[in-house]
Amino acid sequence: MSLEHAAPQTDLHIPLPAAGDDPWDPHVVHTHYFGMSVPEAAINAFIYIRYQPFFPLSQGGLSIFRGLNHRHPLDADFLDYQATMPWPTVDGNSIETANGLRVDFEEPGRLVHITYTSPDGRTSIDLHQTAVSPLLARGHALPGEELHRNVSAPGGSEQFMHCVGDLLLQGEHFDVDCYVPRDRSWSQVRTEKQGATVIPPIGWSPMYFGKDLIFNSIGYEDPDTDPAWSGLFDLPPDRPSHNFGWISVDGEVRGLNHVRRDVAARHHALGAPIEQTIDAEDDHGRIHRFSGKAIAMSAVPFWPNASFRDSLFRWEAEDGRVAHQTFQEIWFDTVERRLLERATLSGAR
Repeated sequence: MSLEHAAPQTDLHIPLPAAGDDPWDPHVVHTHYFGMSVPEAAINAFIYIRYQPFFPLSQGGLSIFRGLNHRHPLDADFLDYQATMPWPTVDGNSIETANGLRVDFEEPGRLVHITYTSPDGRTSIDLHQTAVSPLLARGHALPGEELHRNVSAPGGSEQFMHCVGDLLLQGEHFDVDCYVPRDRSWSQVRTEKQGATVIPPIGWSPMYFGKDLIFNSIGYEDPDTDPAWSGLFDLPPDRPSHNFGWISVDGEVRGLNHVRRDVAARHHALGAPIEQTIDAEDDHGRIHRFSGKAIAMSAVPFWPNASFRDSLFRWEAEDGRVAHQTFQEIWFDTVERRLLERATLSGAR
């Protein structure tokens, strides 16, 4: 299978309504996500810009957290995430938010420079990210987005990066040398209306073991694993549990026939997975198995009527190789109480 490549210039595609356009849906968004981690210190970072062109305004910033027990966004070791900012300043290939997060696409599709310094100077990042996989195109990230009318062709892209640089966290310096995914969407309709999104918890599970083995999937737990949300949704029996996914084996990008994600344990207070396995069959019929445990986790800002958890997972492939990447899960009010009732640190279901 050959997935389509996104054009490098889509890195800078953040359109605003033009004169004469039909009215845009207020829920149209563009996004940029970047990551960073220091696995040996159990540190992870969520770096995000969300654009809302209808108004126009933006929100975003960064959350940096260390360890597992950050129940609320403000529990993170550092948080500067503003819910309402002006449209970012765009200067050539650089985008800068009002709270000082700067993203410079030095070479669109391949090389990104990300910087930020807190007002007190005690926290900063200076990161260079270089592509280690193609800039692959994808459609929508969450099931249901494709059902909403939009005035501009929606799209998205994903890419794995080698991230090096410096982190200053509350006055403590860390060298950064990690592999991270980056992700973006444009012109997607993401409504936060009550009851508009009725789906099980959706998890994103990117992994980079080396250029010969890269995995990426977004979807929910397989219904046959007795997930915490079992019985709450009427899912078609022939519907795949993954919404999007691919695997790169020895440089060949393959599609996924089936993904079976099985969560063995969820965090007792945050509700998100802390231990899980993934079995994935690629379109060559080969089955790949990955097992992972969370070493850092935090609630991160999102909509008030949804829960969003970012985490740093230690993944292990069948050959024993280890990867450290983000795992992100989002869910809505339908399952919040059920997840917390069944969540446990002991691993018992």
